[in-house]
Amino acid sequence: MAGHSAEVEVVLVKAGRVKIRYPAELLSDDGAVVTVRAAWAGGGVRDFGFVRFEPGDVFTEHYRRDRWYSVKEVRAADGTLKGWYCDITRPAAVTAGEVVVEDLDLDLWVSADRSLVLRLDEDEFEASGLADRDPQAAARAREALDALERTARSGGDLR
Repeated sequence: MAGHSAEVEVVLVKAGRVKIRYPAELLSDDGAVVTVRAAWAGGGVRDFGFVRFEPGDVFTEHYRRDRWYSVKEVRAADGTLKGWYCDITRPAAVTAGEVVVEDLDLDLWVSADRSLVLRLDEDEFEASGLADRDPQAAARAREALDALERTARSGGDLR
């Protein structure tokens, strides 16, 4: 059937437990980056103050096998770009039908016009104990956040 797209399940793991899993449409996989599209999976409205995620929002999500982050481009139901939500994660593990990522607490929000670049959850990251348990992973996570912030502020491609 021409044009039929594959479904995958995105699985977000945090502190060894599944935080959320949701279906997504597989758009592409070039060996380094898996790109999927999914509806807002949060159920209801989530108002962060700087952005609202709500039913109808569409997330185009880029999961990387080669870097310590994933980037979600967020659009309203009418196609208007809201911005990019960047999760600091271990590199994605991709198997048949699943994209599994381990969330390392740190996040970056970049508004559509890039006037707002916010580092998020640094307190959660410190409280997670990752720096003690796995100092190398904690260092990679901080480096990934710094690199994404530089890219966002310079206008570069966030994927």
